Amino acid sequence: MDKLFLTAAAGIGALFGGGGDHHMPPPDRHAIQMHATTTASGSVDIACVAAAVAAREAALGTAASGNASALTSAYSDRASALASAYTQGSNDSIRKAVKTAWNNFGAALRLAHKSWKTAQQGAWTQFKTAVKACGAGSTSLSDTSNASIDVSAGAGSE
Repeated sequence: MDKLFLTAAAGIGALFGGGGDHHMPPPDRHAIQMHATTTASGSVDIACVAAAVAAREAALGTAASGNASALTSAYSDRASALASAYTQGSNDSIRKAVKTAWNNFGAALRLAHKSWKTAQQGAWTQFKTAVKACGAGSTSLSDTSNASIDVSAGAGSE
């Protein structure tokens, strides 16, 4: 019976701060942040903000899909070019064809990445412009503080 009381007392002590470290855990730097405030000088059209977010997400989804397609195509083209390279008759021809295949692959990856970044930045720029039109204080309701997570995503290419 004494053991039960000691266990219960320890549990209650832990629950209400009996001993231990009273520090809060560090904030998760990858946590999604949303700050919803309005100003006295104006109202926020929440439907407008939602529409701006939806348009941004649709544009990013389309860009990511295009990027995935470009990456798939680059890998497929490289595979075909390498397969063809190894059918060449001489070692010099094989080396040249392999080098060309890899150079073309690298160029395709760079183009895909550049296209992705351009589309991504365009979507965020258009979003920021659209959300400003939603009323005073609308930017404080939007999720622009999380843009760095999206920018670092890269949609599968670096």
